[in-house]
Amino acid sequence: MKGILQPVLQKLLSALGLGIFAMGISACQPIGQAIEQVMASDARELAREVWSDPSSSSEQYTQDIFKDIELTDIELPTEVDMHFAVVAGGGAPSYNEIALEKNVLYFQRSLRELGFSVDKASLFFASGNDGEETIRYLDDNGDEQFKSAEIPELDGSATLENTYSWFRALSEAEKPCPAFFYFTGHGAYNTDNEDDNALILWEEDLVSVKEFTRWLAPLPTDQPFVTMMAQCYSGAFANLIYEDGDPSQPVALQTRCGFFATVASRPSVGCTPAVNEADYKDYSSSFFAGLTGRDRVGNLVSSADYNLDEKISYAEAHAFAKVDEETTDWPISTVEAWLQRQVSKSDIDEILNDPIDEVRAIARPEQQYVITELSGLIGFDLALSYTDNASRAAPLEPETVDEAYRIRLRMDLINVGAEVFVRANQSAAQIATLDRILECEAGSWQAL
Repeated sequence: MKGILQPVLQKLLSALGLGIFAMGISACQPIGQAIEQVMASDARELAREVWSDPSSSSEQYTQDIFKDIELTDIELPTEVDMHFAVVAGGGAPSYNEIALEKNVLYFQRSLRELGFSVDKASLFFASGNDGEETIRYLDDNGDEQFKSAEIPELDGSATLENTYSWFRALSEAEKPCPAFFYFTGHGAYNTDNEDDNALILWEEDLVSVKEFTRWLAPLPTDQPFVTMMAQCYSGAFANLIYEDGDPSQPVALQTRCGFFATVASRPSVGCTPAVNEADYKDYSSSFFAGLTGRDRVGNLVSSADYNLDEKISYAEAHAFAKVDEETTDWPISTVEAWLQRQVSKSDIDEILNDPIDEVRAIARPEQQYVITELSGLIGFDLALSYTDNASRAAPLEPETVDEAYRIRLRMDLINVGAEVFVRANQSAAQIATLDRILECEAGSWQAL
């Protein structure tokens, strides 16, 4: 833990409004457990009292955190049409798996596949290029080993300073290009408020949804920001569309959207010390395969151009991943999370009682693909409703791929029905919000 942060730690721990800075956090660990390791109960109670004080200023806390830290001077490239950044790795060597390094390398190959220069992207990984052996992997005998990073064009470590400095540079860029931010690492679950989970940076600094969203606030309103996050509990970051990352607040004026490996309440898969990429099955693998048309071992995959406009949108890559990814993840995007907040339980029951084919008929092309393919994978009859199909199907074992397929199908049917509900029943302002998020998610690397 950085000594400079200790004076403000007690003010930050209870709500994660500006992130937690803690020691000894394990991968995908609930934040409540992380707090237990660094604070006694009376100190935690004091932190809650400080944070709940109406006179407390979160902006002032941000200034306190960064005023004595030497931030990185990052210069973004000027002759580009999109700014790319990757922040990756575990918080410490014990859970800094080689799969996370290989995800960065796959991201670089994805950029090249679509004609981008890798040296124009900002890449921050674990301990960086210091030569330290901090990457955990299993050798041919299955024994744990550690190695140093081998990532070309690596800019530095995935620290709080470097990550925040990139966002600061983005907000100060002369040319407000669209930005794509990829996080592949670990997440922490906030047991007090899963809408405000956190991602874990190197040296086990945590950045909560609320803090991350405050970093986005200075961006120009005409600068689209897109993120893809693959960590545990990543779905909470769908709240980045709201002011202060708080779903009880209005949607922010900036164009923001994102795609996440799983919902806020669940861990994700993919962080492995195994070396063979051919065995990797995770959201990152499927998303970038859909986006570029080539999987992580170089094989061509079926086209995700579901609307036949000769480019692959982020939403189409997300749809591809829902079918391609043979894991227990429940992928979700910003618009999907927003839509699911717009409908009641009775609305959802009504959607799930309609014949699947009728819901599919009013869906967008990428949604039609997901509904068709997932229904086939789990043997659902399109002429029947989801509810009828589920009642006739054999019980599923929990935490299986088949269960995930069924839940992904249920989620997509709700998304389609919720959009119809919004367009038929809500205000022009709400419909405009929906269209703005959809437009962001329809963006593409190939559109540049």
